[in-house]
Amino acid sequence: MRIISGKYKGKRLMAPQKLPVRPTTDFAKEALFNILNNQFYFDELTVTDLFAGTGNISFEFASRGAKSITAVDNHAGCVQYISKIKNELDFPIQTVKSDVFTYLEKTRQKADIIFTDPPYDFSLEQFSKIPELVQKQELLNEGGLLIVEHSKHTDLSECPGYSEHRKYGGSVFTFFEF
Repeated sequence: MRIISGKYKGKRLMAPQKLPVRPTTDFAKEALFNILNNQFYFDELTVTDLFAGTGNISFEFASRGAKSITAVDNHAGCVQYISKIKNELDFPIQTVKSDVFTYLEKTRQKADIIFTDPPYDFSLEQFSKIPELVQKQELLNEGGLLIVEHSKHTDLSECPGYSEHRKYGGSVFTFFEF
C-alpha cells in the first residue's frame, strides 16, 4: 500500500501477509480523498477508522495532517501493525482493539469523519447496523460524514442518513449525514 498525499506522499508500507484484510485500492482511496479534500480542511479533522485493517485509511488521513485519528479493529495483528507504523511515523493515531459494534455501542467519542470498511460479505443487516449506531449514539460532529466502503453488490440507499454513493471499480463508498 502507498500513502498518496501529504507529509509522507509516495511512501510504501508493507503490511504482514498474514493479516485478514482487503486494503482499499489506491485508485479508490485517491478518489475518496479528492472528494474529502473539497469538503474539509484535514488539519482540523478528527477521524474514526472502523475495521481499520492495515491502517491504510488512517495513515492517509495522518499524512494529510488530521489532528486526531482513532483506528478500531478486532484483530490483534492489525492493531499491532498500525501501532508500529504510527510510532515510526509519529502519527496522531490511537489504536483500539475491539469489535466494531461493541465499540460503537460504548464509545462517546465524536468525529468529523467516520470511515468504515467492513468485510464485503457482511449481510445488509450488518451493514445497516453501522449507520444506525452512529446516528443513535450521535457520534458525528455537526457537518460530519459517515463513509461506508462496500462492494458494488450492496445497496445501502435505504439506510437512515443516506446521502450519496460513488463507485470505483468493484468498490463503493456510501456517504451518510445525520
